[in-house]
Amino acid sequence: MSTPLLEIQDLHAEIDGKEILKGISLTINKGQVHALMGPNGSGKSTLSNALLGHPKYKITQGKILFNGQDITDWKTDARARAGIFLGFQYPIAVSGVSVANFVRTAMKSCAGANFQAKEFRKEFKAAMSALGVEESFATRYVNDGFSGGEKKRLEILQMTMLKPTLAILDETDSGLDIDALKTVSEGINRLRGPELGILLITHYQRLLNYILPDVVHVFVDGKIVRSGGKELALELEAKGYAPYEKTAVTA
Repeated sequence: MSTPLLEIQDLHAEIDGKEILKGISLTINKGQVHALMGPNGSGKSTLSNALLGHPKYKITQGKILFNGQDITDWKTDARARAGIFLGFQYPIAVSGVSVANFVRTAMKSCAGANFQAKEFRKEFKAAMSALGVEESFATRYVNDGFSGGEKKRLEILQMTMLKPTLAILDETDSGLDIDALKTVSEGINRLRGPELGILLITHYQRLLNYILPDVVHVFVDGKIVRSGGKELALELEAKGYAPYEKTAVTA
């Protein structure tokens, strides 16, 4: 049996002394897409930040294994170099740094001596074209004055260039109109393959109309309360999270 790409074992985490994650166990294998769906305030973004080692989030119990290695105490940059990517719900602006320089620097940091500048330019241009952004996008400052769709396109552009083995996408559909949602979804679907595992964190079912998950998890009050197939997302769309929130309160 092959080693799971990501294995979360009974993970508990807190912020400012308040427990947010209350025992998360989850396994993602290469080639799988898992959707984590939950209401606002359930702790979904806390999980994504904990997985990337954000220092504000303190893990108090449990382990995070990546390709069989315990990375629970690894720094964020080490996790990124190992092949973990996080697409932010609210990407921040970095004034004075162009998109091209930002992505190039990230790639050089991950690839080290193996970085090929000539190949970068060719791949970067092709990736922008596939996402439907003009070449002038490369010279703009990172997320400075970007629309919601442009911010999310940049997240997928980074993911395309960095070629992670695990992508955690935190509410990628947030703030997108239907055209931008389709474009971003197409970009994610192009990257799907046998070596990439994806954790899609979302509030709405609409994203899953375009990116079909292998497994859907219902996330309420810091816990996974149910897991199932893609039909579970349709059930959530019809009934909402209320039945699961009541269960979480009484559990």
